[in-house]
Amino acid sequence: GREAAPYQEWAAKKVVESFNKRAIDDPTALCLPPGVPRSVMLGLFPQKIVQTPKEIVVLYEYMNTFRMIPLNAKHPDDLLASYMGDSVGHWEGETLVVDVTGFNDKTWLAGTGTFHSEALHVTERYTRVDRDRIDYEVTMDDPKVFTKPWTLTSTLMLREGTRLQEYVCAENNLD
Repeated sequence: GREAAPYQEWAAKKVVESFNKRAIDDPTALCLPPGVPRSVMLGLFPQKIVQTPKEIVVLYEYMNTFRMIPLNAKHPDDLLASYMGDSVGHWEGETLVVDVTGFNDKTWLAGTGTFHSEALHVTERYTRVDRDRIDYEVTMDDPKVFTKPWTLTSTLMLREGTRLQEYVCAENNLD
C-alpha cells in the first residue's frame, strides 16, 4: 500500500528536488547500504531469513547487507548511528514485531528522495500468512521531517530454491 509520505513542508521540497534531479543523489548509487525499510521492500533482490530461538538474522543480497535481530532484548545504551540501524524483536502471536532505531541520516526510506533524520524510529511487523507469504507492515516515525508517522505495506514471497548471489556495487557505475 502506498500512502503519501507526510513530510513537513520544507522537507517535501527537498524530496521533490531529488525527484527532479532523477535521483542522481540516491545514496545507493554511491554503494551505500539502503537502510530500513528500503532493504526489505526491494522486491527484485532476494533476502534470507534465518530464525533461531534467540535471534533472527536477515541476509539481503542487495548491497550484501545483513541484520541481527535479537529477540526480547533492549537496544544498547551506546548505540552508534548506522545505515541499517539497531533492531530488536519480539513475537506478538504470529507476528514478529521489530523495533529499529539508531539510524544515521544517509539512507532513503522508500522512493526517490525519501530522506529522514537521525531521529528516525521504525516499527516493522512481519506476519506469516502461509508457507509462501509474509505480510510486511512498516511504520516510520521521524518528528524532525514528518508531520505524523508514515506506514507502508508490502508482501514477501518465498521463492523455492532461490540462492543469494554475491552483489558487487561499483561506485560511479554509469548504468
